[in-house]
Amino acid sequence: MIAFFMKYIESFHNPFIRNILKLQDKSRERRKQGLFTVEGKREICLAIKGGYTIDTILTVSDRIDEDISFCKNEFEVVRVSHQVYQKIAYRASTEGLMALVSSKKTALDQLVFQNKNPLILIAVGIEKPGNIGAMLRTVDAANIDAVILADTKTDVFNPNVIRSSLGSVFTNQIAIGNSQEIIDFLEEKNISIFSATLQNSNTYTREDYTRGCALVVGSEATGLTEIWRSSAKQHIYIPMEGQVDSMNVSVAAAILIFEAKRQRQTKN
Repeated sequence: MIAFFMKYIESFHNPFIRNILKLQDKSRERRKQGLFTVEGKREICLAIKGGYTIDTILTVSDRIDEDISFCKNEFEVVRVSHQVYQKIAYRASTEGLMALVSSKKTALDQLVFQNKNPLILIAVGIEKPGNIGAMLRTVDAANIDAVILADTKTDVFNPNVIRSSLGSVFTNQIAIGNSQEIIDFLEEKNISIFSATLQNSNTYTREDYTRGCALVVGSEATGLTEIWRSSAKQHIYIPMEGQVDSMNVSVAAAILIFEAKRQRQTKN
């Protein structure tokens, strides 16, 4: 790893700082430049461990943090004033450390399954970054094989997704695609689809998730589309005994994932 300092930046109007604000605000710019921002030492370390390439480190300090210095690729280090950092930071408690990171490919053919019976979460049409981040934390905690975002309306490298995921966006296998190509991919891999929907469904605990399977959840507002209902091996639902007939999608995903994990651990 080779790092070097550029000039000290203390102006909000500096082109470099203005570009960072663009990257944070616009998914179009992130796609165009192939870059996104990551705040905080923990998250940057997870990105490095996850094989992401660091382009630039921004710091308010006059020295690079030792925990970042193990990065193998060459990158630049830019010092910024406290005022500039506060302008570009989403969070107050990020140790005055931010990185510009190169995006990874998220195509389905990038997925590699070490498990012969993979367990996958499919999230369809999810809009809220907080829900995506929460699901990524659950996927990391359960250590399942992958998460696939179908017809996603939120960029996975959105700063709010990274923040709410606590860096688990870097610890999971993630792929993105449209519903039809994902269904084709699952059928090719002989992975059964269990769609979380109320129509013609069984209680989720009655199904067998010990073979290769995909647990599919949809948005709280619209649920799953017909293509996922018609492609499912089985519809499943989580019984609710209260007066509210809606459950947060990230909570529902966690319940389904850990039931599948329980079954697999019991079988082994």
